[in-house]
Amino acid sequence: MKQSMDKIEQRTMVPVSGSFQTRAEGEELYIEGYFSVFNSPYEICPGVIEVVAPGAFSETLGDDIRALTNHDTTLVLGRNKIGTLTLREDGHGLWGSIRINREDQDAMNLYRRVQRGDVDQCSFGFIILDEKREILEDGTVRYTILKVKLFEVSVVTFPAYEQTSVSARMKQEETIRQRLFQEKKEALRKKLKGA
Repeated sequence: MKQSMDKIEQRTMVPVSGSFQTRAEGEELYIEGYFSVFNSPYEICPGVIEVVAPGAFSETLGDDIRALTNHDTTLVLGRNKIGTLTLREDGHGLWGSIRINREDQDAMNLYRRVQRGDVDQCSFGFIILDEKREILEDGTVRYTILKVKLFEVSVVTFPAYEQTSVSARMKQEETIRQRLFQEKKEALRKKLKGA
């Protein structure tokens, strides 16, 4: 099933301390770190948070996934299909290793920026296939992403949610709230009619 690119959502993860780093092994250079941390809440908009559940990526890691810079499809750093991007889930999250092409000046520039600590955040582009919604005691709505189709992971300079993703999540939440209000209203009407 082919997915429309306009439905791909992006989430930016603020890294834990030291989560992105560079590594040299012989002549090979790598950028490595976590593109997603499991069970770590991040705010989508006021009153709405998301978490990614362990296993959310397990069925998509065999797909053709690219590593990008700032979600820019013209700045491809690696690709798992050819072995220049390695992704795996562990108990902490989605870990990745990008083998840097020394002949690519953009990739080398990014490597040096990550090495200095100027760039240390990440994001990923995906489609949600399964999720759970719950309301916490304080009224906050929490979405738990259970399963995704992953398209890309990105090393990013300025983390920010795509406005379309925020708008889509807010619209979804408003639709759910309206439906719940109507259900309560109908139940109350039936109860009053029966009294």
